[in-house]
Amino acid sequence: MIIDGKKEAELLRHEVKKEIDSLKLKNNKVPGLTVILIGDFAPSQIYVKNKEKKAKEVGINSEVVRYPKEVSEQEVLKKIKELNDNNAVSGILVQLPLPSQINKEKIINAINPLKDVDGFHPVNVGNLSSGYHATVPCTPLGCLFLIKKTESNLSGKHAVIIGRSNLNGKPMAQLLLKENCTVTIVHSKTKDLKIECLKADILVAAVGVPNLVKGDWVKKDAIVIDVGINKMGDKIVGDVDFDNVKDKVRAITPVPGGVGPMTIACLLKNTLECFKGR
Repeated sequence: MIIDGKKEAELLRHEVKKEIDSLKLKNNKVPGLTVILIGDFAPSQIYVKNKEKKAKEVGINSEVVRYPKEVSEQEVLKKIKELNDNNAVSGILVQLPLPSQINKEKIINAINPLKDVDGFHPVNVGNLSSGYHATVPCTPLGCLFLIKKTESNLSGKHAVIIGRSNLNGKPMAQLLLKENCTVTIVHSKTKDLKIECLKADILVAAVGVPNLVKGDWVKKDAIVIDVGINKMGDKIVGDVDFDNVKDKVRAITPVPGGVGPMTIACLLKNTLECFKGR
């Protein structure tokens, strides 16, 4: 089974829109999302444009604040404070990566945790790892949606996550622990990656190494979620060797068209939840 991320994202966006329409009728208010975009890094520009378009489609008031690459850290922090204090803004997102003069940690910490739609603030990270209510980073949340569409009961499953980043690997592990999975995180220093991957009932690959996971790295009936987006010539490929893995497993996400669309849909969902939580 090839998991259709586009279709699942469309269904999630439809749910979000339905709820926003209902809230608008009740209170005459809708969620507001402000994205801060610094510089002219092409992938960020495309990603932010897609976010803005999809936000408007579901009824979210969407705004993009653009700064040149040379902007000072102080100016960005000042804008974040202004957005924290603005009741019409339910969600704040600063598009990464940031230019070298701006400290990522300071920027993330400056965002009100209740408006942190990316789920990167230490308060949200701590709440997630403690099993409390938290805004969850959009990509791992999207991955979990797709996994649960394939297998609703994950209790006792062995999940292997390739990659230990704060953006995906670590929060993914917390989400799967919450589902009662046994979780292994593997990374560049893991001694025998293939042997660890072969144990996986659920395999999540998020390292940015094209076609890393081969056909003989997966066991029959595994669910494979490919988070990687890598350019190879004029093609976009994932971290999983899709053609050689797809017929050996129970389900797999394609690249593109798998996790990517779910990431934006989950951002809209997070924006709605932040609006409701105020």
